[in-house]
Formats: sequence, C-alpha cells, structure tokens
Amino acid sequence: MLDKLKQIEEKYIELERKMALPEFYGDPAAYKNLSREQKELSPLMDAYRTYKKHQADMEGARELLSDPDFRELAQEEYDSSRAAMEADVEKLRVLLLPRDPNDERNVIVEIRGGVGGDESALFAADLYRMYTMYAEARRWKTEIANLNETEIGGIKEISFVIEGNGAYSRLKFESGVHRVQRVPETEASGRIHTSTVTVAVLPEVDEVEFTINPADLQIDTFRSSGAGGQHVNKTESAIRITHLPTGTVVECQDERSQHKNRARAMSILTSRLAQAERDRQNAAIAAERKSQVGTGMRNERIRTYNFPQGRVTDHRIGLTLYKLEQVLNGSLDELIDALVTADQAEKLRAEADPS
Repeated sequence: MLDKLKQIEEKYIELERKMALPEFYGDPAAYKNLSREQKELSPLMDAYRTYKKHQADMEGARELLSDPDFRELAQEEYDSSRAAMEADVEKLRVLLLPRDPNDERNVIVEIRGGVGGDESALFAADLYRMYTMYAEARRWKTEIANLNETEIGGIKEISFVIEGNGAYSRLKFESGVHRVQRVPETEASGRIHTSTVTVAVLPEVDEVEFTINPADLQIDTFRSSGAGGQHVNKTESAIRITHLPTGTVVECQDERSQHKNRARAMSILTSRLAQAERDRQNAAIAAERKSQVGTGMRNERIRTYNFPQGRVTDHRIGLTLYKLEQVLNGSLDELIDALVTADQAEKLRAEADPS
C-alpha cells in the first residue's frame, strides 16, 4: 500500500508542477482536466501526508525512549503517534478503494407511487420534498422534468434532476422501495395503512458519452397537462420520446420551451439507456429500473417510515433512527453516511477476500 501511495504522491506533485506552468492557463480544457484530477487526489494526499507526519513523530519519540529524562514523555508521544498512524492506515485503505466513476455526476431521480393508491401518491410528494430540502441544504440545484400530480396534492410520478458536486455519490443508495406506515387523514377508525413508493436514482449521462441512433427515436409533441397556470394546454410544448428498440418512453413538459423539454427528455433517456447497458455488461439484470425499484410490493422495501413511532428504519444495514420529522425535512446525512460506511466496509472485505 505504501509503495502505491508513494507513486500517487509523485503523480500529485507532477500535477501541481504542470498546473503552475503558464501554458496550461491558455488551454481551458487541459487545465480543467488537471484540476479535476488534482481535486480527486487531494483527500488521499492529505491523509497520506498526515500519516507521514505521525510516522515521523513516532520515530522521533522512539529515539528519546532511551533517555531517562524524557522516557515518560516520549512513551506518551510514541503511543499517541502509533495509535494515530493505525487510524490513518484505515482511512487510507478506504480512500484507495476503486472509485465509482459516476460519483461526481448530477442525478436524475424518478419517484412513483406504488401500492396504496392516494396514500402512496401523498407519500411520493413527501419524498420529493425530502430530497429537494436535502439538495437545498447542500446548495445543489433541482429542476423538475416531468410531473404527474393527483387532485389531492399527491404525486403519481415525477422525474427531476439534481445538479451538484457528488450528487450521485450521496443519493445512489436511495434507489428502491420506500415503505410508509401511518394513519391516513381520511381513515376514521385510526387504522394504520402501509403503502409503498419506488425511487430510482440514475447518474446523468451526456449524449456525447452514449450515442443513440436518431432513427431509433419516435418524438411526439403534445399539450402540457396538470397544474401549470395559464400556459397549460395552449401550446404543444411537451415532448414524448420513445426509444423504439427498447420501448423506453420519456416525457418532459415542465418547461415552457419545446426545445428545453426536448433537451431534458433526451438527457433522461440517454441516462436510462446508458444505465441499462451498464447493467447488461455487469451481467446483473436486464434493466436498471427493475433492479432499482422492483415491483413496488411491500416486502421489497429498503426503508420504512413509521409515523406512529416516529422512526425510520433502513433494512439494508439494520439502522433505526427515531428522527422521522427531521429526515422528512431533508436531514438525510446520518442515514447516507451509515450507508456509505457499510458500502466501504463491504468493499474492504471483498478486497481482503477476493474469493
């Protein structure tokens, strides 16, 4: 591991040297690539240099252990530095794990009501609010691509984009079936109902990275429907794109401009097809959406939101938090941090035991 870190440090130093050269300022694309590479390596280099400092402190304390006047103080410094080095090594092992190449991408989030009718649609609206509040707290930008609402304020389905550094790295664990247990406002007897909502999180893929044959597309325009003020139903600005070979359909009607709706619909379609292709290459399953959201049945849930008990339980890692209100108000970091840590632990186990 240390040999690998030395090589990476040499590369990092070379990157810094190149970025200081005047000619790179005149080439924005090259400078951007160097900056991105340096940014990706910075956390690893900071941890490695901290490790080397603790190592030097430990070696210095070791030399003083033979001096009776400094032995006690030197022993404390030696023990402290050694413990810090052990912690540094664990941090470095995590930072050296292969990175998901999509982690820094923007994401496309798709939420759909599952089992539970109106109550499911109302909870879909709650989840949309939760993710937008989380994005706002992290200063990420959100933009709706397509929205299908119910008459009582619920959401049948919604597609929206979240733009921000590391958005996919934080939100990719949200894919799956989310289950809610609560008493609906219309329930006179006070009986708890169980409903589900499906969430799919896709890394946004540029059309340049994944090519679609234009001949494979059927593009239709139609008038926007649902809430939308005076603009609704006046012009055919909404776009529906069908990818004929796979039958994948994307609609976008949130923008007033047909051009913007078309661009957003193509972005979503490209991201869906690219993810499905990755799934095929990995020999996992046939399609991304099926792997992420399943059928929406209650027993496929990844997380339960229990209103009577005020708790949220993530079933993948067995974590329960009695912070339902805070979570639904966008305080997702505690849940997400635990999922990231569990994912890292699993990767470390796999690396230690490749069989």
